[in-house]
Amino acid sequence: MAAVQIIRFGVDAPAAEKGKPGNIISGTPQTGVQNYYTDKNGEFFSGVWESTPGKWTINYTEDEFCIILEGNVVLADESGKSETFKAGDAFVIPAGFKGTWETVAKVRKYYAISERKG
Repeated sequence: MAAVQIIRFGVDAPAAEKGKPGNIISGTPQTGVQNYYTDKNGEFFSGVWESTPGKWTINYTEDEFCIILEGNVVLADESGKSETFKAGDAFVIPAGFKGTWETVAKVRKYYAISERKG
């Protein structure tokens, strides 16, 4: 049986998957994701995500822990209450959160996502 290996971000980086968010409200945001790890059940993911400026609606079905590495973003809930996050900030977006994500200045973040199946 092979030993379980620790995953170091930045070493043997996976290819970035380019895309764009759905439900864009403003701008022309482009995203990139480098998923470094997925557990054997496909319920936990972690890696690096980035986005150019823009704003879109979000509806989280997963729990996500984020650490902003560069740039800044504004998250607003459905009632309009907003929080601004910049490089060095860490936060959790819980499953069930609905609102908007706005990348104000090109952002890069670490993410760790837990998705409950079934």
